[in-house]
Amino acid sequence: MNRLPMPTPFSPPFTASGRSALVQAPPWHYAGWLVNVAFAFEAERAAALLPAGLGRATGQGCVHFADWQFCGADGAELLDPVYAQYRETIVVLEIEGPPGEQRFYCPFIYVDQDISLLRGWLQGWPKKIGQTWVTRSLPIAHPAAASLGRGGRLGASLSVKERRLVDASVTLNGEPGERLGFLRAPTIGAIGWPDLTRPREVPVPRHLRADIVDRVESGWSAGSATLRFHDHPVEELALLGEVRATQATAGWMGLTVRGAFAA
Repeated sequence: MNRLPMPTPFSPPFTASGRSALVQAPPWHYAGWLVNVAFAFEAERAAALLPAGLGRATGQGCVHFADWQFCGADGAELLDPVYAQYRETIVVLEIEGPPGEQRFYCPFIYVDQDISLLRGWLQGWPKKIGQTWVTRSLPIAHPAAASLGRGGRLGASLSVKERRLVDASVTLNGEPGERLGFLRAPTIGAIGWPDLTRPREVPVPRHLRADIVDRVESGWSAGSATLRFHDHPVEELALLGEVRATQATAGWMGLTVRGAFAA
């Protein structure tokens, strides 16, 4: 009797060929346009959003509005961009790490692509579905191109379940900017899967950080910003209370994720 071929996919669906798998194995290559807004808040308000024992919030955080393009090892997604492109909003909070080490924790991240959703869960990024809009800067001299020069203006927003959750606006000052948020320091996420054969047992999260290599950056354009988190019937971002935008940057970057480390 002929044996059926063993499934080879990295993720469901587990077909013999693996072609239908939602996510293929790393490496995962990303390139994108990012608008980053750093903010300050009352550090005590983060206690409800941080895992016990991970660290104490410093009262600093960052929201990244990203317009990404992705491909796997063979680059095939670039020829079928419905699999390659997506937008997301990433929220990270700075936490106290070992002396001399800066770290961030990601309590919330929202994406509009199921493939990215699962890749995020595997890395410990707690992705949910949301709709991000962000002004793109285009490399032409035109009123609609959103110049990165002094006085350039950018906007961004996030909606979840058709309710507005985040609004931001940025005015550029023509100066070079620094790395903000996860661009600056390692960011920790939490991974934990429930087991329906033991439905009364909740998962115990493990903390991971992505294994990132081959970072490239265009350089960051600096500016000032406004930022607002809205109340939502389910999402808990507004638990951070009133936030104050402290600085902002915009630019392009690329990176490759090879896997993850235990944090």
